[in-house]
Amino acid sequence: MTSDELIARRRLHAAPERVWTAFTTPAGIAAFWGGSHATVPPGSVSVDLRPGGEFSLDTRAPDGRSHGLRFVYVSLTQPSELVFDEPVTGLRTTVSIRTAGGGTDLTVHQRHLPPELRTTQAADGLASILEALATHLGET
Repeated sequence: MTSDELIARRRLHAAPERVWTAFTTPAGIAAFWGGSHATVPPGSVSVDLRPGGEFSLDTRAPDGRSHGLRFVYVSLTQPSELVFDEPVTGLRTTVSIRTAGGGTDLTVHQRHLPPELRTTQAADGLASILEALATHLGET
């Protein structure tokens, strides 16, 4: 984490197309987005995969509290890059998916983090989401 940016990287054994599918389909998003700190009910995820389209989901904390999230796609370059904004805070996320040694190098770069997300807890949450993604892809 640096000032208002957070960058997470992960090497995955899965092909880039599988990683792309995980980030762009309701079933894929529901399988990993909550990480270890929340679940995402599959029926809560909607995806309109196009620039200007949205994806939204609900997260449920262990105590039962629910929180809705909504993002707007800025650009999509299948299967190598997704850029989306969270319109309330202005947070921009770039997901880079690169072929690497029979697998994928994944980078998630978040910019314009609001002050409440410039924390170790937020960084740990993103790491947890990438760990859940690896599990979803059958890597752990």
